[in-house]
Amino acid sequence: MHKAALGILAGLSLVLAACGTNNNQAAQSAGPITIGVSLSLSGDFSGDGKALKQGYDLWAQDINAKGGLLGHKVTMKYVDDASSTQQVVTNYQTLINQDHVALVFGPFSSLLTIPASAVTDRYGYAFPEPAGGGPKVFEKGLHSIFFVQPATVEDNLVSYTQWLLALPPGQRPKTAAYATQDDPFTQPQVDKAKGLLEAGGVTTASYKVYPAETPSWDTLALQVVNSKADVVILGTQEPDAVAFVKVFIQQHYNPKSIIETTGPDQGKDYADKVGAANTEGIMVPTGWTSDSTAFGSQQFVREMVAKYGGSAGDISADSAEAYSVGQVVDQAAKKANSIANKDLINALHSGTYQTVQGPISFDSIGRPHGVGVFIEQWQHASAVFVYPSSVAKAKPEYPKPNWS
Repeated sequence: MHKAALGILAGLSLVLAACGTNNNQAAQSAGPITIGVSLSLSGDFSGDGKALKQGYDLWAQDINAKGGLLGHKVTMKYVDDASSTQQVVTNYQTLINQDHVALVFGPFSSLLTIPASAVTDRYGYAFPEPAGGGPKVFEKGLHSIFFVQPATVEDNLVSYTQWLLALPPGQRPKTAAYATQDDPFTQPQVDKAKGLLEAGGVTTASYKVYPAETPSWDTLALQVVNSKADVVILGTQEPDAVAFVKVFIQQHYNPKSIIETTGPDQGKDYADKVGAANTEGIMVPTGWTSDSTAFGSQQFVREMVAKYGGSAGDISADSAEAYSVGQVVDQAAKKANSIANKDLINALHSGTYQTVQGPISFDSIGRPHGVGVFIEQWQHASAVFVYPSSVAKAKPEYPKPNWS
């Protein structure tokens, strides 16, 4: 082989080696580091994206006040993905290859986490993420992703079904209506709940799967209204969660129980949109609420109110989920005595990490070990845990009160 060709190959080898070690060298240097995040600051998930940003920013403030992440002062860099599966890929490619961020945190939703995780894994980055736990997130068996919530999402409504089926026979619902986005976060929850309730003797009065880009949810909501079902189970994000409730109010349809996969967990943002009085009795599965006594949760609540205003009940669970991502990374870095991505990945696959959502540990492909989450219900203008009894701060309101 010609010497010139050998020289070219040697140069290419050095470039590839540099690409493979660049983020680890940057992370281990003594100076500050940048953590890159693609967030939905516009588009369908913008409410959730902004709540995640608040949680991430508060964590960065707290970690810097303590001297930084293993001594490295942290700067957060956010890029808007506009709730787009294409843009989220571009964003993480840019954050890693052009901005050379030391670490990355995850976006909102399973829909965006799935393509994003393929990018971050390709470049050897740890990918702790707050809001992408649908079954399809884990189908590729990636070793670098970590879903920082108490349980995978397909089990989110299991507690709700257990509560319904444990009601006295005279109170137990006879029929249920289901509607869900065709989304890897929402549909697995609803389908599992439907199977469990049908097995428990609850007849399905209506079942509909609809595209995420549905221009109007009114017709879908009217289908639920016309079913006259005793209980309603909705696989929603916040926009359609609000739209369904508004139609139910307009049509004077008041089922005995309503639960939505997302929306009611958004605190003040949700209450403002449906009307605070109309939140009464609505339920949502969640791993966190503002009266939680989990590790650091009450301090987190105080700091959120101090930084962003409002009251404890106004805080979105998304913010707690984002803050938890920072908590597990901080603890993993201390455990590994390193913030190199390879070391963080290895550390996160062992041990249990304390968060504002409670203790969290991960299996070999980043799923949390917990089974099922809690049920919270809006009562007297704030959301409180009502099931299971081990965490309940109030008894469930059933049947739910009439609309105001």
